[in-house]
Amino acid sequence: MTYEREIRDIIIHSVEHLTVEQIYAKMKSRYPKIVLATVYNNVNKLWRAGSIRRVSVENMPDRYDRLVKHDHLVCQKCGRLADISFEDLTASLRRQLGEDFLSYDLKVFYLCPDCREREDHPDVT
Repeated sequence: MTYEREIRDIIIHSVEHLTVEQIYAKMKSRYPKIVLATVYNNVNKLWRAGSIRRVSVENMPDRYDRLVKHDHLVCQKCGRLADISFEDLTASLRRQLGEDFLSYDLKVFYLCPDCREREDHPDVT
């Protein structure tokens, strides 16, 4: 049995940026006998085939996303990942590089509203 299509659907329909472990938990509720290695293998296969996007942030587990063009805000404190759409930089990057390129991945690091609130009011939990 192949789980590839269902894993892809979970990723592309999620409003979150899921880790393999989170995808595994969703699959496990539907397929109790599935193992984590199966999910890892299928996610890697989907990513290598260009069907999904891997979002890597230093010191955090990789997360997976749909292919629709968008950028990401990453909270430097809690690691929350949020979608944002900035102006497409493709033409500008091509001019600056003087040649074509495969892709770019823009991540803007900031403090999310929750972490900013905690910093402004450290006594509130």
